[in-house]
Amino acid sequence: MNPLPHCPQCNSEYTYEDGGHFVCPECAHEWSQASVTDEEQARIIHDAHGNVLQDGDTVVVIKDLKVKGSSSVVKVGTKVKNIRLADGDHDIDCKIDGFGSMGLKSEFVKKA
Repeated sequence: MNPLPHCPQCNSEYTYEDGGHFVCPECAHEWSQASVTDEEQARIIHDAHGNVLQDGDTVVVIKDLKVKGSSSVVKVGTKVKNIRLADGDHDIDCKIDGFGSMGLKSEFVKKA
């Protein structure tokens, strides 16, 4: 049996099902079961400080990063504009001036 999700309004654990909806008895918030499955499928990516990243954001590199297959290094403080979120280990696709297209891990950037 799958445990019922917590209330998205007040984070109460005492939710119950009513037809095709979930209901919170503490704050009376109702939401559909379909929205829960959509949220579970959507992957949320956070930066090194816990801020949620979205497509098109600008981020700043917080650590010197060696570029694989090159002797170059992406320096701390490098600003990366217009990122795209991707699935996989390197969850940010971007273009960095002087380096070209590359994949970054979200744990090495902060939202600008």
